[in-house]
Amino acid sequence: MTVQDVARTGVVTAREDQSAGNLATVMKEEEVGSVVIEADGKPVGIVTDRDLTLEVLEPRRDPTETTAEEVMTETPTTVNSDDGVLDATATMYEKGVRRLPVVDSDGALTGIVTLDDLLVLLTDELDDLVGVIEAESPPY
Repeated sequence: MTVQDVARTGVVTAREDQSAGNLATVMKEEEVGSVVIEADGKPVGIVTDRDLTLEVLEPRRDPTETTAEEVMTETPTTVNSDDGVLDATATMYEKGVRRLPVVDSDGALTGIVTLDDLLVLLTDELDDLVGVIEAESPPY
């Protein structure tokens, strides 16, 4: 199974010049924990709800004056759309990230896959395997 099979395609994106306050509003309205920052259709950064807390709220910066570019994680770790799901989990582990923008062979943003998405997928797969074991096991 490839990453594209499980990736969310409705990625919430913004420009580098959008305010942190606007990003917080978008996250609330879209019920997401991150916004991918794009330039020319390619991910150049990512801002998470944690970034807003640590980089804007806690130091008491003005969210209307602080831009995405100032608080984003630059050059986010990405995963190719044709990579396998296990490759994505390995990348998350190696890089210590919970969200991976998905890109095509040209580096254009095509989706996003999160740790939560992969946990749900893996849990469903484990449930299926448990069903096989239960069907093949003798009654107790």
